Amino acid sequence: MRDKANERNTSMDNLSPKEIAEEKMIDQAFHELLNDYLNTKHRKRVEIITKAFNFANQAHKGIKRRSGEPYIMHPIAVAKIVCNEIGLGSTSICAALLHDVVEDTDYTVEDIENIFGHKIAQIVDGLTKISGGIFGDRASAQAENFKKLLLTMSDDIRVILIKIADRLHNMRTLGSMLPNKQYKIAGETLYIYAPLANRLGLYKIKTELENLSFKYEHPEEYAQIEKKLEATAAERDQVFKDFTAPIRTQLDKMGLKYRILARVKSIYSIWNKMQSKHVPFEEIYDLLAVRIIFEPRNMEEELNDCFDIYVSISKIYKPHPDRLRDWVSHPKANGYQALHVTLMGNNGQWIEVQIRSERMNDVAEQGFAAHWKYKEGGGSEDEGELEKWLKTIKEILDDPQPDAIDFLDTIKLNLFASEIFVFTPKGELKTMPQNSTALDFAFSLHTDIGSHCIGAKVNHKLVPLSHKLQSGDQVEILTSKSQRVQPQWEAFATTARARAKISSILRKERKANQKKGEEILSEFLKKEEIRHDEKAISKLCKLHNLKDEEELQVAIGAKTIILGEDDKNELKEKQTSNWKKYLTFSFGNNKNKQEEKEPQEKEKINPKQILKLTEESLQKKYIMAECCHPIPGDDVLGYIDENERIIIHKRQCPIAAKLKSSYGNRILATEWDTHKELSFLVYIYIKGIDNIGLLNEITQVVSRQLNVNIRKLTMETNDGIFEGKIQLWVHDVEDVRTICNNLKKIQYIKQVTRVEE
Repeated sequence: MRDKANERNTSMDNLSPKEIAEEKMIDQAFHELLNDYLNTKHRKRVEIITKAFNFANQAHKGIKRRSGEPYIMHPIAVAKIVCNEIGLGSTSICAALLHDVVEDTDYTVEDIENIFGHKIAQIVDGLTKISGGIFGDRASAQAENFKKLLLTMSDDIRVILIKIADRLHNMRTLGSMLPNKQYKIAGETLYIYAPLANRLGLYKIKTELENLSFKYEHPEEYAQIEKKLEATAAERDQVFKDFTAPIRTQLDKMGLKYRILARVKSIYSIWNKMQSKHVPFEEIYDLLAVRIIFEPRNMEEELNDCFDIYVSISKIYKPHPDRLRDWVSHPKANGYQALHVTLMGNNGQWIEVQIRSERMNDVAEQGFAAHWKYKEGGGSEDEGELEKWLKTIKEILDDPQPDAIDFLDTIKLNLFASEIFVFTPKGELKTMPQNSTALDFAFSLHTDIGSHCIGAKVNHKLVPLSHKLQSGDQVEILTSKSQRVQPQWEAFATTARARAKISSILRKERKANQKKGEEILSEFLKKEEIRHDEKAISKLCKLHNLKDEEELQVAIGAKTIILGEDDKNELKEKQTSNWKKYLTFSFGNNKNKQEEKEPQEKEKINPKQILKLTEESLQKKYIMAECCHPIPGDDVLGYIDENERIIIHKRQCPIAAKLKSSYGNRILATEWDTHKELSFLVYIYIKGIDNIGLLNEITQVVSRQLNVNIRKLTMETNDGIFEGKIQLWVHDVEDVRTICNNLKKIQYIKQVTRVEE
């Protein structure tokens, strides 16, 4: 096999000009990778990297990517990301170069182990298990594949870091894919990979993944925001210069080596804020943030230097009293450290300043990979935080949700969480996700404490289990041996760990109750000499208003139903034979007509086609999703449900986000082809200053000027401010835009935006 891998160097005589150009391109890309690696602080193991490249190049020879370039360019690009953007060493670079060999060629993991050793083979094996995206074709397989991803990650964190690099390169080259594949991959990236990158501290990569996903899902909005950012760039630059000039003077006086960078809010973050706050681009005031990165005088003084800088710049600009974030003394669970302070600039706008040392900046850019660069010998506290997180993931994996989407949601709770700091009665500091309740805290201490807790004392005051904790709270959990896990607890729990434990305990209890109930039901029917058949069970379910035998058995086992006289009477009651139901009537050749009609209704759907949404198809074939109410002009996609119906969702709809991640093969690319014939209901939210005659002005604009039919209008005023919602019929997004623009012209209206119900 080694000879095979080195064959490429033998001759170029028989190659065509195109093949020679490709060989040169491959060589150049590999030499760029080697140069990048040689510029790092890692041990220089060039020989094994060259060996891995030659082996992978030979294995993928002749194979092309969808874009038309040689396949080996993809592993080289992934290896470059692993080296430059994540900061990993030779083992990871080799694994990145080899990551598709086992998946796409005849070589096995054993071959890789024989040539490159156990560690590289183990990582390649982990990457092969989760190849082709997280998800397969079926929902049941998807949850399993995601489990594999997380299990492999807990063996060696480098597997997921390389997988994220692989996904980043796929996103950078997504343009060559079919639209339905683009939506699936972009949706999966936004739902799983961006949060994973964030949780592992890869902020730069997380931001790029979000931006690229958004670019493919909402190209028009992306282009609009990009254009507006470019148009306001000069103004921002001036603000940055004016704001930082006195800060530089102060830092120079302190004798620090530093650099000050401007950080512009990402396009995806801007759009997200516009959606959540219902404001236009012009009303996003935190587009600019400032980053001060310094070299500490010595490592012992690093923390003190951060606070010294904070104190000195607070003398120049007034700090916001509620917006000091101290991630220096209490790092985030992914190791992130920085001091965030918000200052009032001379232009009357708040500007966030992030203060970091060079080490902290490396950790912020490269996440956990950067810790290996700085640690000496044993593990660090930060790795302890990672271990804690992985332990939580392992616990969830031990007893996953049966439903794929529930399982993903449970994991996502852990991926997205921001942190708060709470104390035990003895003063021990615990990191908890934001919005954690007393119940979450109980389960974080121990499953037994969680399952027997009856309440809590927060800052020495008695509170219920559903009480939301705040940073700095001191929490004592009260327990009772007689307490059992209650079904309503699932609503109180917000952390992945607590949710997983509660549902696991409830499932075990349900199973035990079902078994008990099955025995009691069988004995009851046997004693009363009643046949245990579908008819008898159906009668009992109807009597107790339950949907099936399983529900009935659970209720009997839990003693919420005690079988008695009513059940006997119901079962022994003589039934008159309903002879009508055994007869079927056939008039003419209805059956044949039905058979002729059916093939027309169920036309074959090709997921690769772009679905055209016409007036006729919207009336007869497709269903508009109730969750997001799409209208012509919205960025939408189609989803083929279990009954082969096509449901149209907005691309940013939360339900669609889950469907893209879990049922990617059922997603259809769609485009509108409507001509203002159909009408759709939309909601417009308005807010402003209350004034006499305002309602009349609104109805004048909507009904008379624009000739739009208002279905419902609700208004509420409070202390001179009004809020309202108008429900009206429109043809498409263009109509909505015209209505919003015309309403904004009314003097006292300050905010107009389309909302869901």
